Amino acid sequence: MKNLRAASVLAAGLGFSFLLTSCTPTPPAQPSPPATSSDGPSTPSPSTYSSAEPAGAAAPTGTPRVVSSGIQAPWSVVFRDGKALVSERDSARILELAKDGSSRVIGTVPGVAGAGEGGLLGLAVDDHGRLYVYSTGAGENRIQRFDITGESGALALGAADSILDGIPSASYHDGGRLAFGPDGMLYATVGDAGQADQAQDLDSLGGKILRMSADGDVPNDNPFDGSLVYSYGHRNPQGLAWAQDGTMFATEFGQNTWDELNIISAGANYGWPTVEGIDDAEGFTNPVQQWTPDAASPSGMTHIDGTLFIANLRGSVLRAVPVADPATSTDHYVGEYGRIRDVTVTPDGELWFLTNNTDGRGTPGPEDDRILGVDLEQE
Repeated sequence: MKNLRAASVLAAGLGFSFLLTSCTPTPPAQPSPPATSSDGPSTPSPSTYSSAEPAGAAAPTGTPRVVSSGIQAPWSVVFRDGKALVSERDSARILELAKDGSSRVIGTVPGVAGAGEGGLLGLAVDDHGRLYVYSTGAGENRIQRFDITGESGALALGAADSILDGIPSASYHDGGRLAFGPDGMLYATVGDAGQADQAQDLDSLGGKILRMSADGDVPNDNPFDGSLVYSYGHRNPQGLAWAQDGTMFATEFGQNTWDELNIISAGANYGWPTVEGIDDAEGFTNPVQQWTPDAASPSGMTHIDGTLFIANLRGSVLRAVPVADPATSTDHYVGEYGRIRDVTVTPDGELWFLTNNTDGRGTPGPEDDRILGVDLEQE
């Protein structure tokens, strides 16, 4: 078996869901998005998806090590110049991790007014080393950009530059994941903020996956003219990742029936609140895999060497989905570490996953919350 510790990776942080009922209402008429340009994203539909990934898949090997502990309600972890940065949801602090696992605060995001599921959420880093932050402010979610100053071990958070504000917010269903795609665009997952009808309203940012430039502008090849909306009909997506061939995946929290793994196509409608899970309803896109919420509640996601790794909260499991067959999955560490919020790959190829037992819904252990790391091998 091939060890993947030093393998090259394509990583990004993703959430998902829908409503399946015994009496499904007739779907509304759907707008027909214009075709994207040849330079824009090209994503196959789930029914025609054929992976270019190798048949093998990456899998964790050995016992995970504790990378860092004692973190309070962490939500996202990203890397900047090889240094890990972590967001704490409730404190609004951003932490810098040292090699020995100790952490220091580089700054507190101003104006965070989160409650429940809101607060300081997703992080992303661009090619210039600037930090993008998704957080809940007074009556809105917003995306801000920060310069990072100083050297490793003494980093500091600069002033906030607003990229996008006015995103619907609530004490639940805030979405919150940020990730740069292989096309260089910034993607953001947005929940329906408890207002399900927003997910079908193309004039609302709620219940969507958004695509924008690094400055928050609308790309010319977005599916709806003048709109940041890339896909819609989402309840609470929280995970984003891209396969080697550029196929985009997202995870989504369902309501009471099904959580989802979706292939995201430009302009596609994923059904919420009309359907949840695989329904085959006309005008809506089915997920490629679904789970009951008690076995999943999927949050962050990453891709490495043919495998999507999904962090699950209620399911308390790290789930591995082979891109070559995304309707299947393998569970790792079931119930061993409690709620898992995010998963990523380090610059040297180690898989990290982030527990979330101090978020008010878990049962914290004496070292929680923790970041755990494990090596990978090719099956």
